[in-house]
Amino acid sequence: MRDPFFRPPVSLVRAAEPLAQPLALKTLPLHLHEILPAFCIYEFINRVVSPYVSARLASRVYPQLPRKTKINWNVHFVSMVQSCFINTLALWVIYADKERMRMSWKERVWGYTGAGGMVQGFAAGYFAWDLLASSIDIDVHGWGALAHAASALTVSMMGFRPFVNYYGLNFILYELSTPFLNIHWWLDKVGMTGSTLQLVNGIALLTTFGGSRLVWGTYQNYRMYTDIWRAVQNPGELPVPSWLAIAYLASTTALSGLNFYWFGKMIRTVAKRFEKPKETKGKTDKKKQ
Repeated sequence: MRDPFFRPPVSLVRAAEPLAQPLALKTLPLHLHEILPAFCIYEFINRVVSPYVSARLASRVYPQLPRKTKINWNVHFVSMVQSCFINTLALWVIYADKERMRMSWKERVWGYTGAGGMVQGFAAGYFAWDLLASSIDIDVHGWGALAHAASALTVSMMGFRPFVNYYGLNFILYELSTPFLNIHWWLDKVGMTGSTLQLVNGIALLTTFGGSRLVWGTYQNYRMYTDIWRAVQNPGELPVPSWLAIAYLASTTALSGLNFYWFGKMIRTVAKRFEKPKETKGKTDKKKQ
């Protein structure tokens, strides 16, 4: 399936080739016109749209937030926009790209479709922005978020060799849980901690996170490991360099590890929101006669 987005400017393709060729990212020039606008749009949303919209929709809360919380709020705003957009796009391509559906294991390792590259391009633009944002405000986001952004960007960029571009699209569906995560965070900040809405959203968050990242993600990792192993054992005309296999598997394994770690934290965090406060001993003990 061809890239349904507009054709890349010839001048941009030519300008990108000197960078793409040494890195063996053959299809990167064909999607740089999607990566760069995505990066710029997400930065614009972070710097302009989120402060403007949030100050009006949450006028009693947002202007009073401390610096770190306001930075986090804006990042969640960007994340909400991105996750809704990329999930819709990825699901549409998975459903509509018939060429992708018919791929053999060799094509799943080395194959490429323009539509899949488009999704990878928009995702790479976000991950590049996320890496920058995490680096600038490391005191706010933490090293875990930085590692996640770096791993996600590495995986998405490797898809432009192309290499396991098929699975890159599947891994994007990790973002199915992200809207519920953002809503959960916002409910805390607007004083709705422990509300019925947060309970319903918390159930949806744990369900989608466990389903998309742990169940679906683990299954896709297994399939990908199997296909890469086949390619290593049957190099033929397209051998898989050892460093490439190791780098990709290390990145996806790191992401999987972080997902399991975060899922445990989510369970504890959601449960804590609905714990009944313990009664003090002075209120529960009977007075001695």
